[in-house]
Amino acid sequence: MFKIGCHISSAGGYLAMGREALALNANTFAFFTRNPRGGRAKAIDPDDVAAYRELAADNAFATVVAHAPYTLNACAAKPGLRDFARETVADDLRRMEYIPGNYYNFHPGSHVQQGAEAGIAMIADMLNAVLTPEQSTVVLLETMSGKGSEVGRNFEELRAIFDKVELADKLGVCLDTCHVWDGGYDIVNDLDGVLAEFDRVIGLKRLLAVHLNDSMNPLGGHKDRHAKIGEGNIGLAALVRCINHPLLRELPFILETPNDSAGYAAEIKLLRAAYVA
Repeated sequence: MFKIGCHISSAGGYLAMGREALALNANTFAFFTRNPRGGRAKAIDPDDVAAYRELAADNAFATVVAHAPYTLNACAAKPGLRDFARETVADDLRRMEYIPGNYYNFHPGSHVQQGAEAGIAMIADMLNAVLTPEQSTVVLLETMSGKGSEVGRNFEELRAIFDKVELADKLGVCLDTCHVWDGGYDIVNDLDGVLAEFDRVIGLKRLLAVHLNDSMNPLGGHKDRHAKIGEGNIGLAALVRCINHPLLRELPFILETPNDSAGYAAEIKLLRAAYVA
């Protein structure tokens, strides 16, 4: 089954998100757990959650991929910002248990001239503080483009976080096609080689989701500027190879392209037609 979806606004609640996904011919989706720029999360309505879970079961939804706010920085230079990240992630993971068995994706953070080693240690400390043996949600570290002082600019940095986390079985990776391309991994001409490198460094069993995006930048541009499918430097043919690759094709693919609903519906239709069942 091809698992394809996009980012959907959470403003209307879970049932509204599920209905929007169906309207786009999607069977998974991503949503921000709260305002992408941070702030308090809205209260969860148990009736809304129950209705969504029934809808998702009836329509064979794949695993959904929640996204933490962009403002979180688990390795910020200021202790208060690190505290905010820890408290927000802990709260989000509690809330995710209303829809158990799904994914929670976050950007590892920026070390802000403290050095990657220090940043990795702080991110691992945060995860060690919030992960619990009981949780059903798997937390995904996202591959990053390497702009500024981002942690996660290469597979080795992500592996270093895994190695410091006690409950590493609660962790996985979300591979963003734009980010890895911008980070210097040539998924256009050597997708097999990139996946072999991922397997060597991190292990393919930890690759659990894909953000499917084209890129406005050349290979190794380190800028993180997403483009619509087929309109960037990665190109449609390479992204179609991604969705059909035997090591990726069973994963949930989430579009984060600069689109409105009509644009997402068109991209989902395009990719469904290109997926080899």
